[in-house]
Amino acid sequence: MDGRKAPAGNGLGDLEPGTRQRAQLRTRVADISWTALCVVLALWAVWSAVGVARGATAWAYCAVAWVLLAVALALRAAAIRRRNSL
Repeated sequence: MDGRKAPAGNGLGDLEPGTRQRAQLRTRVADISWTALCVVLALWAVWSAVGVARGATAWAYCAVAWVLLAVALALRAAAIRRRNSL
């Protein structure tokens, strides 16, 4: 129903070893994981900053959230540069 054809006979499926999709799978999963981590850290950082602005005394959580977000974004950028340089 979605327009894809089933592999015929001994043809390779989408994620069989040796296919293009299989080679890209690790990179795609890593991209999704890094994006999810950065989104969660960004939400935590903004939420804690709003709490500190409202007068909450949890400034340490705010600082930790921003540091972890900065580290995650720096590692993500380094991973992209390393992947593109190969």
